[in-house]
Amino acid sequence: MPTPQQKREVRELVQALEAINGEMTKLEGTGLSDGIQPAHQHGARNLLHYLVLRRQDIRALQRRLAALGLSSLGRTESHVLGAVQTVLHLLKHLDAGVRPAHDELNLNEGASVLEANTEVLLGPAPEGRKVRIMVTMPSEAATDYDLVRELLAGGMNCMRINCAHDGLAAWAEMIAHLRRAEKELSKSCKVEMDVAGPKLRTGPIAPGAAVLKYRPRRDAFGRVTEPARLWLTPEMHPEAPPTPADACLPVPAAWLARLEPGQNVRFTDARGARRSFVIGEAVNKSCWAQASKTAYVVPGLLLTAAGDGHEASRRTHVGKLPPRPQTLLLKCGDTLVLTRALDPGRPADFDDDGELLHPARIGVTLPEFFDCVRPDEPIWFDDGNIGGVITAVQPDEVQAKIVRARPQGEKLGAEKGINVPETQLRVSSLTAEDIQALEFIAKHADILGFSFVREKGDVRELHDRLAAMGRPDLGIILKIETRDGFENLPELLMEAMHSRAVGIMIARGDLAVECGYERLAEIQEEILWLSEAAHVPVVWATQVLESMTKTGKPSRSEITDAAMGERAECVMLNKGPFVVQSVHILDDILRRMGAHQEKKTPMLRKLNVAAAFGPT
Repeated sequence: MPTPQQKREVRELVQALEAINGEMTKLEGTGLSDGIQPAHQHGARNLLHYLVLRRQDIRALQRRLAALGLSSLGRTESHVLGAVQTVLHLLKHLDAGVRPAHDELNLNEGASVLEANTEVLLGPAPEGRKVRIMVTMPSEAATDYDLVRELLAGGMNCMRINCAHDGLAAWAEMIAHLRRAEKELSKSCKVEMDVAGPKLRTGPIAPGAAVLKYRPRRDAFGRVTEPARLWLTPEMHPEAPPTPADACLPVPAAWLARLEPGQNVRFTDARGARRSFVIGEAVNKSCWAQASKTAYVVPGLLLTAAGDGHEASRRTHVGKLPPRPQTLLLKCGDTLVLTRALDPGRPADFDDDGELLHPARIGVTLPEFFDCVRPDEPIWFDDGNIGGVITAVQPDEVQAKIVRARPQGEKLGAEKGINVPETQLRVSSLTAEDIQALEFIAKHADILGFSFVREKGDVRELHDRLAAMGRPDLGIILKIETRDGFENLPELLMEAMHSRAVGIMIARGDLAVECGYERLAEIQEEILWLSEAAHVPVVWATQVLESMTKTGKPSRSEITDAAMGERAECVMLNKGPFVVQSVHILDDILRRMGAHQEKKTPMLRKLNVAAAFGPT
């Protein structure tokens, strides 16, 4: 027999859950889910229920439920009201044996709805793996059919094309290669195309000096192990080197034609150092040469070939060299001037005594920035490598004080990203370039990746444009990469569910800068929770197996991160020289993890280490 204290505990818990149940029913009746696709009605209602549950602190309630051996409501994302009513039913059964009926989704039904929505957006799950793999296409995919075929054969389920790069012709070739590979391999694959969105970036920077440096490879003792390889080519009609060169020197064709293998060419480099190189093999109208010492070469540098000919015929000058890209060196305490005009930026200018004459300055690609930014707001550059604070705002110029950089300073280049997480930017999420790309996307893609979405009006505008193009059925993935996008996620989800095929991408690169790296793990969890509550699939993106894809060798931490992707419905790989190998590795990881984990629930399969321990 339960004690009076236990009965009071049960009745208090019944009252608490009935209050939550009532709030859920009340919010559901406000009409917030009106107009949403029928297939998303369960998800919309469930998201509203989840928001009610998570807008209060129920940790004490969870502990009290767990003490009675009941569900603590910790894994209810896909079936919130059903879980609350089930626990309520059990509590009432404990109290008085009452068995109220309810028709809300249970755990298995909620998971089934999410999987059905995932299949509509991303296609059927591959055999043996529930999580799909999305791969970003490099430019080579437009000309290299074998690359696309290998990616599809290795496990790619969705081809991602970033419309910020390449162009219409290249995109069409990539898709044509995929369709050909699909027929050849009897596999299906979705095409997702990202519009670039209104990305804040730094403007151009004035080019640096036209100086070319080459150097040989040396061992730990400074001894030359491999000479520098130079490519000498006619300045009027230059030829590309057949293999990588350490330096390409344009010279007059007539002088070049007289050179012979083994001949020595002397010069004094830009530092006044005496240098030389030895002529090697001729290739067409160009030739190779080798140098055993480091040199700095500038246009007009005098070259003299050794030999018995007339002195004038043995001499020539280096032709035009491209200027070196320049960066702005920024240290803590420095001032950076941001300009509305996109004139080439310039480094800081100092007098002979080292006193600052003019601070560094650079343009900003979005003019709306100057209308919205305010003093004391933070600003970040180049994926958060450089941090600053806005100190002064004028109509056409903004000053920022650098407060985060390494002691030796950081180099800021052209076309680097800018994040202003506390600035309320009033700008459409669709640029003029995006709208042009939409025409192609509507005709050729299965899914649109919507970059830098901030509020529900952005989603509504996209829906209207797609409807006008006759593609209201086009799948949409909202890329959550700004603080506004994250903070407005519930209303973004509700608006997105007016379409049938929808998903969410956790774009962790910009999101980490916008919200702070220390909060990224927490924010990932919240996005996963809210999306699962809405029965909307999630794409786990940015820096997945990045070292592996770029260098061919994965880090231990990124293998763990890739395994965490099992909790999403799709994992995205970026482009790189070893992307095919990364697809195979990710496919293997996701297949293995699928046996251990389903979303956030551990799956207790047989463990070999447990079976091997002790007597059986």
